[in-house]
Amino acid sequence: MLAGMGLFTEVGLDIYAAKPLAAIYCTGSPLREVALHLQSVAPVITRLPEYFAEKGYKNPGDAYDGPWQYARKTDKHYFDWLNDYPDLQTAFNVTMGFSRMGQEDWFDFYPVEEKLKGTSPNDTILVDIGGGMGHDVIAFQQKFPSIQGKLFFQDLASVVEAGNAKELPAGIEGIGHDFFQPQPEAVKGAKIFYMRTVLHDWPDKQASTIIKHIKDAMDKDSILLINENALPAENVSLYAAELDLSMMTYFSSLDRTEKQFKELLESQGLKLVEVYKPKVLVPGYGTVLEFVLA
Repeated sequence: MLAGMGLFTEVGLDIYAAKPLAAIYCTGSPLREVALHLQSVAPVITRLPEYFAEKGYKNPGDAYDGPWQYARKTDKHYFDWLNDYPDLQTAFNVTMGFSRMGQEDWFDFYPVEEKLKGTSPNDTILVDIGGGMGHDVIAFQQKFPSIQGKLFFQDLASVVEAGNAKELPAGIEGIGHDFFQPQPEAVKGAKIFYMRTVLHDWPDKQASTIIKHIKDAMDKDSILLINENALPAENVSLYAAELDLSMMTYFSSLDRTEKQFKELLESQGLKLVEVYKPKVLVPGYGTVLEFVLA
């Protein structure tokens, strides 16, 4: 059967050899992790018709009360639920890593040197909110070693501790922070606040709180960069639509259009200045939207 499915090839009588796709069954294989992730979300997707029928076909809008909670019979957010299942957390992380393969870094097409001209060593030039263990800020510093200033990355304390356990380059610091709380004094007035694929994990109800706290930490010359998939207003590709459906299924959220981003951030006292787009096959993928105080 496995040979018929293309996982093995028959090389002789009762002799079989594994083909690359057989890695789906191998412990530690990235392909296996992706399959495990998809397997974990399939039961939620299959219950979407039942969920919408019970909810009167209303679009979900609360990260703690949506399709995921309905199917899994929990009141936990998807990420909190994952914390209870380390194997599924690993599978999710590996799958998300695949999603970034081949994607341009935001600082490869955003005019960084123009925006950070004349900074000093005491300036906070970049705060990466939801920045994991600091990979992006380290890459940023390597790309622009001559730009002076301090760089911070923020994430949950447990994540940042793992990043700080490694020897970080001079000028980079990790801060454990819950972005539903006010931004710490150390980063207030930063030149650039940056978020990559954070807001699509949260519907407007919770996203507004995240944005408000960032806005309150901004100075008149601060910039907020939102690096997300910005869906086209029409003719959305199948791949982009699938991502949007995934956001609704896991998080009661969505991949927003440029207009939806603009309206969301304007509601919190910010204004859209410019939109920067990388060279990608999927329209809107990896878009950077630049906001300042209104």
